[in-house]
Amino acid sequence: MSFLSVDRVTRRFGPTLSLGEKIAARLGADVETRAVQAVNDVTLAVEKGRTLGLVGESGCGKSTLGRVIAGILAPSEGAVLLDGQPVMQGTNKVTTRVQTVFQDPFASLDPRMKVGEAVAEGPIAHGLTARAQAAEYVAGWFARVGLDPAWAERYPHQFSGGQRQRIAIARALAMQPDLLICDEPVASLDVSIQAQIINLFLDLRRDLGLTCVFISHDLSVVRHICDRMAVMYLGRIVEEGETGAVFDSPAHPYTRALLASVPELVLDGEELVRFAPIQGEVPSPYDPPAGCHYNPRCPFAQDRCRAEAPALRLLPNGRHAACHFAEELPAG
Repeated sequence: MSFLSVDRVTRRFGPTLSLGEKIAARLGADVETRAVQAVNDVTLAVEKGRTLGLVGESGCGKSTLGRVIAGILAPSEGAVLLDGQPVMQGTNKVTTRVQTVFQDPFASLDPRMKVGEAVAEGPIAHGLTARAQAAEYVAGWFARVGLDPAWAERYPHQFSGGQRQRIAIARALAMQPDLLICDEPVASLDVSIQAQIINLFLDLRRDLGLTCVFISHDLSVVRHICDRMAVMYLGRIVEEGETGAVFDSPAHPYTRALLASVPELVLDGEELVRFAPIQGEVPSPYDPPAGCHYNPRCPFAQDRCRAEAPALRLLPNGRHAACHFAEELPAG
């Protein structure tokens, strides 16, 4: 059994009504109510000590899936197991072994609480350190992430964005997790600071033996730090495999389009930057297309794609893809 197992997880939200719709419904109007299926029948596995990258366009459901794995949200269907044990029982999180680092560290830190207190709060509550030794415990984690332990007496607004993200990482690691969910952890940082945080993640993963799920829209970051990657589109996993293999020969048309949309600097010729934006618009999650959700934007779509949703299946090349014609697509 894999260290992390995501077994046929689905997460629905809603239905929600605007104020006008609620008034119309109360007056007897026929108001349609629809739930959003943010995550749809997702199955994944991550081996201990490995990092899985989760990528896709904004709104594809990757952050929601990360929150379900972390136990922040309960799945509507399916289960998440860590080392064979459930992360959730009903709507209650039952383990502290999974921790999350969020995109915006300023929003995830209490502005009224000293950062040392924020890092110590969880470990004290769960018996990982005594209150009397909390300052020493926090100092050790500050040093581990490259911060001066004396800064524990400061407040979040007294730090830069990169420093706040290091504090957020220290807070997550102070809970001594086995699995770390990183939800766009460098997206809000300057490029130079991004590199520092990425290198910090690599060092921590090596030194602490962490297993990670790294959620990002930055494909270059995923290629640099992730062993495997999964590509999401409208709540479904459409391709999953070793990172290098997916980048070198993507099997799903959406993965191909996603990689082709990354700007590439051209040194010769008239073009300075080459990229191919994905054609069409992302369908509404309230009313996704029948069959393969990607079929309205797919240049290879056929009648079967519009009528039948493809299952995520193992291909001869060892990867998984949800495409009826993955083996028949032209090389690209």
